[in-house]
Formats: sequence, C-alpha cells, structure tokens
Amino acid sequence: MSLPRRVALLSLLLVVPLLPAAPASAAPRIQQRSLAPVSALPDTPVAATLSVGSLSSCVTVDELGVGVRDADQQNLDFPGSTGRTRICPGGYTLTTAGRSFPAGTYTEFGFYRIGSTYYDLPSQTLTVAAPTVRQVALVPARAAADTPVTATLALNSTACLTADEVGVGVRDADQQNLDFPGTATDVRICPQGYTLTTAARSFPAGTYTEFGFYRIGDEYHNLPSRTFTVTGSVTPPNPPTPPFPAGQLVFDEEFSSPPRTGTTWNDTSTSAYRYGNHNPDDDKLDWLQTGALSNRSGANAFTATPGTNLLENGDRSWDTGLLTTEGTQQGFQVRPGDYAEVRIQLPSGNGAWPALWTWKDGGNEIDSFEYHPDNPNLLELSNRINNAGTYYTDADAIRPGAWVSIGVHYGASNNDWYVNNKLVFSDHTGTGPNWSAYLILNLSICAGSWHPAPSDTNAISTAADYLRVWRPRA
Repeated sequence: MSLPRRVALLSLLLVVPLLPAAPASAAPRIQQRSLAPVSALPDTPVAATLSVGSLSSCVTVDELGVGVRDADQQNLDFPGSTGRTRICPGGYTLTTAGRSFPAGTYTEFGFYRIGSTYYDLPSQTLTVAAPTVRQVALVPARAAADTPVTATLALNSTACLTADEVGVGVRDADQQNLDFPGTATDVRICPQGYTLTTAARSFPAGTYTEFGFYRIGDEYHNLPSRTFTVTGSVTPPNPPTPPFPAGQLVFDEEFSSPPRTGTTWNDTSTSAYRYGNHNPDDDKLDWLQTGALSNRSGANAFTATPGTNLLENGDRSWDTGLLTTEGTQQGFQVRPGDYAEVRIQLPSGNGAWPALWTWKDGGNEIDSFEYHPDNPNLLELSNRINNAGTYYTDADAIRPGAWVSIGVHYGASNNDWYVNNKLVFSDHTGTGPNWSAYLILNLSICAGSWHPAPSDTNAISTAADYLRVWRPRA
C-alpha cells in the first residue's frame, strides 16, 4: 500500500542534506600575471598594460582597470578601464589609455569590479623620474696631427628616453668649438646602452677637451669630459723588457706589418671553437673572417661587424678576427717558465670581448686577460686549469681606449700576472710541470648571457701593438 503523497514528500525532504550557501563576498580566483610600467618620465603620457587570468573556470567581471595612488592616497588611476570582461585561464590583457604623472613615487595595482564590489590585485611601485644618462666610454684619447679620426661614444640610461641629438664635442684651449661631425638624431637611449661612431675630422697638434653630449629640445647636456691629445704620432712606444730577468726572446710579433698567416699565425680556425670558425656554445657571436684583421699605425686591428651567417642557436653572427699559433708551420707553444706579454688598446661598446689566452687538447687554458667594457676598469685574470683567478681593477690604467701591457709568467706551481710591468696577482696553483699550449689573441663578441650583447650595429674594434714571449735560457 503506498504512503500518502504528502508524507512521501516530507520523508524526501528529511533525507536530502542542505548545501551551505557560498559567501556572498568571496572573491573569484583571478591572478595578476604582469603589470607595466614600473617607471615613467615626468609629465609624459604613458599607458599601462595589465595581464590577468582566472585560476579555474572563466569569470565575467563588470570592470577591469589599473589603479594608481600617490603618497596621500589620492586616486590617479589610468583611464581606459574595460566594461564587462570575460577572464579565462588562457588570460586577458588590458592596455589602458595614456596619462602623465608629476615626478614622484606611486602605488600601482590592477583591479576588477563585480557588481559594486572592487577587488584589488597585488601592488607595485611606479617611479616617475627623469632618467640619468651615463657615459660608459669615449674614445679616442689621442690622435695624430692633421690625420682624420672618428670618435666613439657609448652611453646608457637608468630608463629609456629619446634624445633629439647625440654627439661628441671638442674644445680647444680658447674654448673654440671643434666638435666631431656626424651627430645622431632621434636617439633612443636605454639601460642596455647606445653607441655612436661619428664621422671623421682632423685636428692640429695640441691638447683639447673632449666630451659626449645629448640634446633634448633646446637643452644640451654635457657628459664627463676628458683630455684629447693630438701629437705627431699615435704609435705607442715600445715598453721596456719584462719586469724580471726573463731569458731570451723566443716569440716576437711586433705587428709592424700584416700577421704572417700560415707560418706564424692561423687566422681562420681554432680547436677552441666547436665548429672551427664559430662557437655559439660559449656565449659568443663570433664568425671568424680574415677581413676583420688589418694593420694600422704599427698595430694589428681586430674589427667586428654584424655578419650574414646564422649560428646554430639562431643568433645572428658577427664577423670578427682571431690569431692563433695552432695549425701553423711554426706551431709555437708556451710552456712553464715562459713569460708572454701583449700590449693592447682596450675597446669600447657593449659586446666587446678581447682576450689573450692559451688552448690545447680541449683545455689547458690560461687567460692572460679578458675585458668587457660594461666593467670598464676591470680585467679578468684566470687560470682555468686549476680554477684560480682574480678581478683586477685600476681606474687610471684600465679603461676603454687605454693602451695597457698585460703579461703572464707561467709556472708549474704558480702563475704571475703583470699589468703595466707591475705584479698584480699570483695564483699559487700554476699549470703543472708538463703543460704546453698554443696562444690565441682575439676579439670575441658577447651574445648577452654573461655580458651585454652589442646594442647596435656599429663596428667594434681593438688593436694589439705587440705580442712577445721570453723563455729562460737553457
């Protein structure tokens, strides 16, 4: 016999549990993935970009925007918030309209609204300040009288800005204007740097003041100045013999003429590069080209320029130069007891990476020096065989454009490094008694992992005056 309908419905209500109601104020799970900018120029319109996504199912909000508060908690939100917007796990990106801010520090955050309830996303600091432009390097420091020469100026900035003009100024003793021609216009200067190479001009013998400058509107900004000396010759003088009794000169490359390829030097390949003439594995953009080497004023110049070859990792190569004693008729190698010294002009420009080093059988590497202009006053001195080395700094002697002599006295139990004939580092580990290796002198170009890559397509160059090796007499 069936129960009365009313009793059956009552029984059903008694056995079905009641589900708790969701809190009315619970915020949907929306995540802020990115928010920009973190800096801006004073009184210059800038837009904000907010990227968000939901953590589970799609959520529809009634408004999405970017809020800004000043130190007094005044509302200075970016205009251009959205209306009804669907936000899903795949993400949604809003770019607001632009607005400007006075100089100062602000709190910036994304927000969304559902109904009349606002939900603020994580905040960050928005700094509005005029960027600082810094002169990283300026060359040359000297030139030959009445001989055309170009100038190279390397800059960077704490934040990107556009300059109406960038150039290199020169003043004589009477403050007459003798600027280098070939200024650049409408230049974007950013933290990663900018390098200008001017057109050429000549100067009478004398002493001048040289400086970089940039112009925004009608206002000129002069960067730190230096002395520019113009004499009858720029060939660096030969230095004295080593700073200790070193025996006989067994390798003497004065670079008074082009390198003797085939007999003394190999300029096409090295076993230190995986592919012989290029090596993307070591953060290098190098692609060796014989045309990157030239002889000028009694020195061998290494000049790197953007290349046409693609490296195996997809990076665009730079054509550059290398000299090694490996693979030559002489096959010269250094060994314990030898003292090798190079005199080199340090380069400017992001990406420059000159070095004198040794290599054989996949290693045996002693770095007489490595140099990077982003650390303008520092030389890296390294024993890669026994994991020893130091960073040597000297703001007077080590800087872009400076000529510096660097030598290593190789030893089985200790290597000594000399800079300008002064002992600056001893590793107390040495090479081992049976060590020998080929010499490599080159200009590499950084790919950007360890030091900045080139910031433009301007040529990068360095020059070597000599490379000599002394050996104890038997």
